[in-house]
Amino acid sequence: MTGGVAPFRQFVLKVCGRCDLACDHCYVYEGADQSWHSRPKVISEHTVTAAAERIAEHARQHALPGVRVVLHGGEPLLAGLGTLRWICAELRRVIEEACRLDLRIHTNGVRLDDQFLEMFAAQRVRVGISLDGDRAANDRHRRYANGRSSYDQVISAIGRLRSERYRPLYAGLLCTMDVRNDPVRTYDALAALQPPVIDFLLPHATWDDPPPEASEGATPYADWLITVFDRWRDTGRHVSVRLFHSVITTTYGGRSSTEALGLARSDLLVIETDGFIEQVDSLKVAYDGAPSTGLDIYRHSLNEAAVHPGIMARQRGLAGLSAACRRCPVVTSCGGGLYTHRYRSANGFDNPSVYCDDLVKLITHIRKSLKPAASSRPVHALPVNDFDSLAAGYGSEVAIEHLARSQRDIVRALLGVMRERSGDSVPEAVWEVITRLDAAHSPALEEVLAHPYVRAWGVRFLPEPVSAPGASPSGHYPADSDALYLASIAAAAAIRAGVSAQLDLPIRDGFAHLPTLGRLAVPRVTAATLTVATGPDWFEARLPQGVQTIKVADSAPQAGWQPVRRLWAAGGPEVRLEDADPYRDCHQWRAAGRVPEAQVRQWELLYRQAWDLITREFPHYAPGLAALKTITPLANDVPGREISAAARQAFGSVGIALPDSAGTLAMLLLHEFQHVKLGALLDLFDLCDRDDARGYYAPWRDDPRPLEPLLQGTYAHIAVTEFWQVRWRHLPGPQAEAAAAQFALWRAQTSAAADTLAGSGSLTALGTRFVDGIRATLARWLDEPVPPAAADVARRWAAEHRSRWDGAASTP
Repeated sequence: MTGGVAPFRQFVLKVCGRCDLACDHCYVYEGADQSWHSRPKVISEHTVTAAAERIAEHARQHALPGVRVVLHGGEPLLAGLGTLRWICAELRRVIEEACRLDLRIHTNGVRLDDQFLEMFAAQRVRVGISLDGDRAANDRHRRYANGRSSYDQVISAIGRLRSERYRPLYAGLLCTMDVRNDPVRTYDALAALQPPVIDFLLPHATWDDPPPEASEGATPYADWLITVFDRWRDTGRHVSVRLFHSVITTTYGGRSSTEALGLARSDLLVIETDGFIEQVDSLKVAYDGAPSTGLDIYRHSLNEAAVHPGIMARQRGLAGLSAACRRCPVVTSCGGGLYTHRYRSANGFDNPSVYCDDLVKLITHIRKSLKPAASSRPVHALPVNDFDSLAAGYGSEVAIEHLARSQRDIVRALLGVMRERSGDSVPEAVWEVITRLDAAHSPALEEVLAHPYVRAWGVRFLPEPVSAPGASPSGHYPADSDALYLASIAAAAAIRAGVSAQLDLPIRDGFAHLPTLGRLAVPRVTAATLTVATGPDWFEARLPQGVQTIKVADSAPQAGWQPVRRLWAAGGPEVRLEDADPYRDCHQWRAAGRVPEAQVRQWELLYRQAWDLITREFPHYAPGLAALKTITPLANDVPGREISAAARQAFGSVGIALPDSAGTLAMLLLHEFQHVKLGALLDLFDLCDRDDARGYYAPWRDDPRPLEPLLQGTYAHIAVTEFWQVRWRHLPGPQAEAAAAQFALWRAQTSAAADTLAGSGSLTALGTRFVDGIRATLARWLDEPVPPAAADVARRWAAEHRSRWDGAASTP
């Protein structure tokens, strides 16, 4: 984003304004906007060059790595072979000087012959085709003006496109739904053509002109699509269906790959055959002139188009939706539906979709059908009182247990994904041990799976979101040594359970690892794995020099064995001082190496003293910190510098460089575990619009921050503010004065950040409730008198930052 302008990345270039079919559901010729009558039949060379230059200019201004241009109509093939060849070459000549060009064409297919395909192959143009299903379904709407069928010609064209020579050009099929068509036959007919992706398009409609077959209380479109979804799921999902993948992806926090769903900002622009710049084409069904911007490529830059009110209305995410949509539980997937479908002449687009009931029913069905094994984000409920206790900055014991349980379920879900998708990279014997442990020794397995860095390892197996049209769901899988780490997890659990098992553990950097227990140095092993046999609190390692038995519960030194050390404090959680796990280096700061024994003694002392301080002076935070499982020492090259971090994928862990005092350790624990709690909550609920790309001023940083990191920082600094508020009351003399100044400064900064969050317009209903809880906690401290010197510190900060705050609090 440059200069506050959200860039366009997709362009529909109208190359022909006429069509050879007379489809009765076409929004161009049958919609309320009839501007096609006054536009040129075919785009001119001058207009093509001007459009390409504007797109290239826009790409340079925003440093875009690539853009997509779709040649459209009407029917673009009517422009003719020679004209299209020149257009493709000209677009590549101009745009590819600025960025990568993904060039496509969408056609009804009736004229698509070998000559066109040869040219498209030479020009690297991918081809999408409109087809509504089998012959009966397609002939219901896609006919010539004389009523003649187009089906055979389209099927012939798709056959050419599927051939070995042209298959790389095949972009997918677009099907406009008609609920009178049999959904299973429609899907099967499309899937049989093996498209890379199927797009199911709801018939364009508005509240003034409702969809066909619609009636009050009925959901015919949801029912039709649910039948298709079930068929798609039950037949193995062997073809990508953009609508379904978008619901699934947005359910787990990803981005939709269609403008019809999700909260992502629209990045699409239409350029007509006469060079006029228009909004999304489907607006033609709303009213005459609805897509118009009044701008053209000759006199106006694309940045000018980007700030047009109609364009910006489709880029406001959650804040741009009606009140009913913002309250809806499926809003992160639905996103209010397609912008066009919200229109009502009485109040414009400030409405839910005319397909609202259908979308809610469809999304709910898809979400319920998702097996936990295929999900990284299982569905959990959190009682309101417990949610509010977290919003206040603390979290009851019950609330923290809810978060911990949800994190355990996420790891279980990751195991399900691995089981389905890891193939031969994980031996079946490993899964057999995991299954046996889960059935008979679940607590031992749970103890290892709850180790924070098991999830940090497991996220490597998460499917990548489907973002590009035509893409299919794919998995991002680790190297063999990473995949085999599941054997290390199984072995650690087997040792804890006292179960006999024989497993091959991967060797990383000269060590075989047993998460939660320790690591064994195997410097002379040249193989990729080490065979171990497990028993009750021991394991045998088959080394080149013979079998070595390690007793993991024995505190005496054992050759090559580096156990996980533990920190203990009266009344506090026993935590691991984790300096051995191979996946611990996932924090903002680099993890330290193996901690010397003398430094371990320092950690032990500081931890006991810090926990004593927390229980005496900060008892409201103690229930939350009960979920602390691991402190990971971080590297620190600057003596005296305070370094700490939390990782979203490592619930229960904080990273801290050895501090110089127990007070500092207590503050860092309080601060970082706020991030841990909020990260777990964000795994369950959307508190803000993920697609709000604006940068917000964070008082404690020099750079603008996205909304969610600002929320994270504000929540963490509640604890910092309270730390100094309490310490001011307990410290003596000059230390108290310094603490009071810190309190005054942090309450001013944290309160200002909370106000920015509240005024962002991008909080969900739950997010608003959460921020209200933060502000209620801060309100208790705002009027608390502080010494004059401390008040002056806060006033000086406010004076120095006020102009910046006012001008940049919500600047894109």
